[in-house]
Amino acid sequence: MLFLCGCSLPTFDNAGTHGVAPASLRRALNTALSWPGPYAADALIGARPLEDGGPVLAQLAIARSILRTNPRIAPIGALQLAGTTLRAALASGLPPEFLAATLMQESAYDPHALSSAGAIGIAQFMPGTASDNGVNPNDPHSAIHGAATLLASYVRAYRGTYADPYSIALAAYNAGPGAVDRYGGIPPYPETQAYVEIIYERWARIAGYE
Repeated sequence: MLFLCGCSLPTFDNAGTHGVAPASLRRALNTALSWPGPYAADALIGARPLEDGGPVLAQLAIARSILRTNPRIAPIGALQLAGTTLRAALASGLPPEFLAATLMQESAYDPHALSSAGAIGIAQFMPGTASDNGVNPNDPHSAIHGAATLLASYVRAYRGTYADPYSIALAAYNAGPGAVDRYGGIPPYPETQAYVEIIYERWARIAGYE
């Protein structure tokens, strides 16, 4: 039988003595039985309903994405962050999945994230940008709401000018609105172009959980 505790599986070697299943066999069984992410975590199907379940509502879809992306976040923490994301997005008129995908790409929802350039927290605000927008980048609640407000302002500014204001808003968030104005759209920076593409993929993935 399989043990729900995730302990070693009992088996028998060729001599008939009781032993432990080789790590490769244990990994193969758990990969077959449950979603293999994070790769190092053993679990049986149904033991992680947030990660492995069927279609869910937006908050749970976001929480599922957080858990699959950042294994250091506990399920209750993922639910709290997802709830804040949902409320911030709705208050700013953004699709919650769009905001969640952006934060996922920025930091994998790590409130302690710090980039080599000095960007801080979940939303990766630079100190000056955070100050200009009244955001405490070290506070997840403040950072998530600040990111929603800033992204929504870009979407409103670009709506009616560009066919897809969301992609242009992402470009402005990544490269700055000055770069968008200079190039008349997504600037030809490989980093920014990849950033927009990856977030759209994440957006679709989160929506696919619903």
